[in-house]
Amino acid sequence: MHERRTVLRGRRAAAFGAAALALALSLTACSSDGGSERPAGGSGGSAAAASAGPSPAPTPTVDPATYRHALSGALGPLDSALRAVDRAGEGGALNKALDAASARADAAADALQTTRTPDDATAGNSQLASALRALGQDLKSARGDGGRCATSPRVELGTAQSPKSVQEAGRSLTALGYDAGLRLPRTEQAKHRRLANGALVRDGSRGGLGRLTIRNGTGTDAVVTLTRGSRTAFSVYVRQGSNATIRSVNSGAYTVYFTTGEDWNSAKSSFTRGCSFEKFDDKANFRTVRVTGGTQYTVLTFTLNKVIGGNATTSRVSPGEFPS
Repeated sequence: MHERRTVLRGRRAAAFGAAALALALSLTACSSDGGSERPAGGSGGSAAAASAGPSPAPTPTVDPATYRHALSGALGPLDSALRAVDRAGEGGALNKALDAASARADAAADALQTTRTPDDATAGNSQLASALRALGQDLKSARGDGGRCATSPRVELGTAQSPKSVQEAGRSLTALGYDAGLRLPRTEQAKHRRLANGALVRDGSRGGLGRLTIRNGTGTDAVVTLTRGSRTAFSVYVRQGSNATIRSVNSGAYTVYFTTGEDWNSAKSSFTRGCSFEKFDDKANFRTVRVTGGTQYTVLTFTLNKVIGGNATTSRVSPGEFPS
């Protein structure tokens, strides 16, 4: 329960007859090499082999120039598509460029897998094809949905392994004389934007005497928003482990929403990682009345984390339902 108070691994030897042996000896004695006798047994063959020159180098199975041409044809369109990703702005334009580059990466991987390669480039070519296949998947996965709690595609690509694998395979082939360089799109590191504790994200008209204290015992920062009907009265930023108090709350019944997460994107009024969106089921009622000798007003405390003995329940809401 959340607390609401008032006041995330043998040998076969050939046997010849005597006549055959005599014939063999006769042929040896009549050799035409000037009468020098050579012992039977084929020693002449060994001498001939010893006098032969070195064996010629084997002819390459694939002409390197032919492979270079095929490599360029496979990588050229992909390089152009990756440059387009680098230039694209956030949103629809970047998503469109990522889709096009993903398709080009898959096409380049298909082309390399069917390309005949020189012996020295076989391993590098296979490595590059596999890396490009993974790159195609990562480019598609990085595509943002454009909604709240959306991490930038450039941040997603910055955490992917495939761009590094493509670079390593490319360097291996380039070192052998086969240019396999690609200009990979720029990436970004994950951000950790926060507002000061108690900072008002939105502030409407406040002029009453009511007072609201928010206690954030969750493990992440939060933004609490109070609405009256369809209008946002105010939103306040409460850092994890901190409390924040809003004064001068007008009389009325308010719906209390809160969102928690990391890296506050003010332009989208949302955190970009680990988001959750909730609201308290009961309304927060503020009332100011004059009494004898002065004025009575409402002081409420809402605790965002669950606590023992809390008397307030919450429900999850869709990002689209959360007030901006």
